[in-house]
Amino acid sequence: MAQKDLHDMLRSLRVWAPGVTDLRPFDPDKAPPTPLHLFTTWFAEAVEAGQPEPHTMSLATADADGRPDARIVMMHGADADGWSFASHATSRKGQDLTARPYAALVFYWPVLGRQVRVRGTVTAAPSPESQADLHARSTGALAAALTGRQSEELASLEELREVSLAAWERARDNPAEPSPTWTLYRLRPEAVEFFQGDPERRHVRLEYRRTEFGWSRRLLWP
Repeated sequence: MAQKDLHDMLRSLRVWAPGVTDLRPFDPDKAPPTPLHLFTTWFAEAVEAGQPEPHTMSLATADADGRPDARIVMMHGADADGWSFASHATSRKGQDLTARPYAALVFYWPVLGRQVRVRGTVTAAPSPESQADLHARSTGALAAALTGRQSEELASLEELREVSLAAWERARDNPAEPSPTWTLYRLRPEAVEFFQGDPERRHVRLEYRRTEFGWSRRLLWP
């Protein structure tokens, strides 16, 4: 089979196709005073619209030398304390957050032509809270955490299979087994931006910024 040309494929693609994406009107003057309230509403609408995996998000960090990195992670929650996610403290992202405890999140829900961007400081929850979060999840999540060694060099897929099988057995036998390096992180937002796509490219961008008096709001050019 002939290899397809990347540029030809890119030229053939479209975003927000009619019948696939519902670009809804967004009046920023009617937005709530806090970003969490609007985020919760938009998240519920993404779920109701059938957006696959709406709880996944891009997490961007920087290492001790300021070199950026990004990956997709799962949101574990969002409340007055911030947006939460989890990983091993020894992983690449964990090491980045130890060196520079600041990060950015991006949610993209193309079924509605929406993005949400969150930036702020990150703190690690106490170990008992991190372990409680882990044990509230599936056996597979615990097995993956017990496998550990995230971001380390892997000698072979066979080694991964053997270690993973052993971790699955431990997770089934002891659902409360701790994973010492597993850490729940919370990002306390300093800025939260809501982006609503528009068919005429007059996209609406509303940014909330934390101040000493609460939250301020402003519009941004698309």
